[in-house]
Amino acid sequence: MQKSDIIIVTGGLGFIGKHFIRRCLAEGRIVKNVDLVSYAADLAVKREFEEQRHYRFLHADVRKLDFLPECDVVVHFAAESHVDNSISNAANFTTTNVIGTQNMLELVRRKHPSEQPLFVQISTDEVYGDITEGRHSEASMLTPSNPYSASKAAADMLVKSWGRTYGLAWNIVRPANNYGMHQYPEKLIPKSSWRMRRGMPAVMHGDGSYIRSWLHAEDTTDAILTVIAKGERNTIYNAGSTLELRNIEVLQAIARILKVPEEKAWVATVDRSGQDVRYSMNDARLRSLGWKQSREFFAELEPIVEAVDIMRFA
Repeated sequence: MQKSDIIIVTGGLGFIGKHFIRRCLAEGRIVKNVDLVSYAADLAVKREFEEQRHYRFLHADVRKLDFLPECDVVVHFAAESHVDNSISNAANFTTTNVIGTQNMLELVRRKHPSEQPLFVQISTDEVYGDITEGRHSEASMLTPSNPYSASKAAADMLVKSWGRTYGLAWNIVRPANNYGMHQYPEKLIPKSSWRMRRGMPAVMHGDGSYIRSWLHAEDTTDAILTVIAKGERNTIYNAGSTLELRNIEVLQAIARILKVPEEKAWVATVDRSGQDVRYSMNDARLRSLGWKQSREFFAELEPIVEAVDIMRFA
C-alpha cells in the first residue's frame, strides 16, 4: 500500500466531496466517508458508493465525532457553504466550519505521531475577499466579506496553528468557484437551470456584473490529489481558473442552452449584503506541481444544465 491509500473524507456526500470519492474509488483507494447527511447530501450517490467494496460510511457530525479510524490522509470537505444561508444563520456556519474543523484537528492530534495522517483542509477563494484588479496569492491577507467566508478563514487559521503548535502535517487547498454535475440546486448554475426549465426566471443579484472564476469539480479533484501526492507539507495551494465570467454571462449561457428568451430568463433583485465584486487567484504554485485546469466551461455547461434534477436530493 502507498501512504495515501486509506483516505478519510468528511462531507463526502456533498458536491465536491462526491467527485473526489468517486475518483479515489476508481483508483483503488480505500475511502471512509464521514457525513452528517444534511439537506444538501446527494442520496443517489450515497446508494452508489455503498455498493463499492473499498468504501465505508460513517454517519456522524464532524463537530461531535470522537474517534478517527485508521487512515493516511484526512480530506476535510465538510462545511456549510451557501453564502445566503450564512447571512440568515451565521451561528450554524461557525459551529460546523470552525468547531467541526477544530474537532477533526484534535482527533488527528490525539493519534500517536507515527500514525497521524496528513490533514488536507478544503477552503475557498472567498477567504481572500474580493479584488478589483490583479490576483490573490497564497500570501495575500485574508479579508472575508460574509459569515461563510469568515468561518472558512477561521478554520484555515486553526489548521495552520495546529500545525505549528502540535506538529501536524497539513495542506490547505483554496479552489475557485466550483461547478459540475449534480450540484445541490441552491447555487447559481443548478438553481437557475432548474427555475428556467420550469418556466420561472432565475434570480440575479444586482445588475449581474459580479465576476467569479469557474473551476470544474473534477479539476478541483485533480488539484487535491496533486497536492497529496506532490505538495510541500504545511503549505497553502490556490486552485484558480483561467476563466472569469460575470454572473449575467452565466445566466445568458444557461438561457441559450434552454432556449429561453433573455427577457424571461432572469429577474434582478437587490444586491446580496456584503457582495464581493470579483474573485481571482494566482495558482502558479499548484501549476508548478504539474496541475492544470483541463475542463472547458462552455463545453461542460450544456450537459450539466440538462442533467439538473431536484429529485436527486429529495
